Amino acid sequence: MKTWLLNAVLTLGLVFPVMGQKTAKMTVPQAPTVEVEWMSWEEAYERSMTEANPKKVFVDVYTDWCGWCKRMDATTFKDPELMNYMKENYYLVKLDAEQKEEIEFKGNTFKFIARGRRGYHELAAALLQGRLSYPTTVFLDEEFRVITPVPGFRQAPEFMKIARFVAEEEYKKGVRASRRQAGK
Repeated sequence: MKTWLLNAVLTLGLVFPVMGQKTAKMTVPQAPTVEVEWMSWEEAYERSMTEANPKKVFVDVYTDWCGWCKRMDATTFKDPELMNYMKENYYLVKLDAEQKEEIEFKGNTFKFIARGRRGYHELAAALLQGRLSYPTTVFLDEEFRVITPVPGFRQAPEFMKIARFVAEEEYKKGVRASRRQAGK
């Protein structure tokens, strides 16, 4: 009986003080966000013409119905380290591959082409070199010449490697090295 009474007192002594205590709320720190200034094709071109040291151009070619495009917007393009780097080194352009508005560029008019159920924009087709798959991101040099399209969803760490490779012009070093090795 004494054992039972002792166990009851000990149990109550342990339970009631815990029940009376307020529990601390656990908060998960939120990653800092970066405000990204996405611009139109025309805005990027205008800035490249007016700034003393124009940047390279990064174009996110997307469609409204593309689930992977939305995922890239929600994850990859929300990464603070990546987007700070991108803002520093590129003009950031969003291009809807199915937009209806014409785009005038270097004496050419790029239009929407109605095909099948959706259609496509001629500028998107030109940037993607005829391979219309989404998402595709395209890196351009300071004179708006295509360096490379990069098809498919990419997570931030992988995307950062690609962005640095282009911004630091590593792609040019590989060409020069291979020409030297070939004796050209």
